[in-house]
Amino acid sequence: MSGSSDNLDRNGFRPNVGIIIHNDEGQVLWGRRVGGFDAWQFPQGGIERGESIEEALYRELQEEVGLTDGDVEIRQRTKGWLHYRTPTGFRRRDSSPDFMGQKQKWFLLRLLAGDDAVRTDRGESPEFDAWRWVSYWYPVGQVIAFKRGVYRRALRELAPALCLVPEIRGTHGDRRTAPGASDSTRNA
Repeated sequence: MSGSSDNLDRNGFRPNVGIIIHNDEGQVLWGRRVGGFDAWQFPQGGIERGESIEEALYRELQEEVGLTDGDVEIRQRTKGWLHYRTPTGFRRRDSSPDFMGQKQKWFLLRLLAGDDAVRTDRGESPEFDAWRWVSYWYPVGQVIAFKRGVYRRALRELAPALCLVPEIRGTHGDRRTAPGASDSTRNA
């Protein structure tokens, strides 16, 4: 995740891209954040001043999971901005006092490359230390609570691109670890 915290809209929300990568089985890439708290999420990151949404998408894709525009195809994107408020205790120390949270455009990408193209150790400051494939709806119940509403809205809006039905309560994810990754922390 890059970009500065002073790139805020008038309501204190930082423009951001959210990235949902799926494989041919309809599973989505789920990354474990660096830091030892066993926190998992989709790749995401800020849109820098002067950068288009698509430029931010491809920069964050490269930084966070080592993929290029040739490794994926855009299937769909959310129509509007999806917002979440970041609780005070979760805000970065260098955040602007006006920072309230993120406003995000979400993209659904199909992975064209093999699993071995996914590399979480290529960025300057890795965001993830492991990743795995999970079922499409699994992240809604597993991501940190303050992001759940945005995840639910993004997944619901993007589901038709995969011909998926709306979320079914009680869906469980596939906990298999992707090739080349493990559930233990890797050295970046």
